[in-house]
Amino acid sequence: MKRGSCMGERGAERHDISIMGTLRTGTGKREVTIVDLSENGCRILDRIGFLSPDLAVTIKIGPVGPIDATVRWQDRPYAGIRFDNPLYPAVLDHIRAHFDLRELGKGNIDNPGRSPV
Repeated sequence: MKRGSCMGERGAERHDISIMGTLRTGTGKREVTIVDLSENGCRILDRIGFLSPDLAVTIKIGPVGPIDATVRWQDRPYAGIRFDNPLYPAVLDHIRAHFDLRELGKGNIDNPGRSPV
């Protein structure tokens, strides 16, 4: 089953994405890559850390945030993050449309959904 269309037990559609973010724990902050995103949380690529389940964190997704969240699992180098409050659908759509790094080489990062001229 494709992750981008999977509802599964999480209850929210997950979207494959590539966005730089900042994860802040009680011991400091570090850059991470958000590799999938839903209204309820995200999966991150964390090249540095050891994150314990139930650890309270904040995360910035591109320029959006900080968002209060909790670590749900870690399977190095990935970790699952659950937002304390779901993202509004319009915020999720905005993040996907404007901050996904996979759009950079296509010439339409500033005009999502439109072909380059």
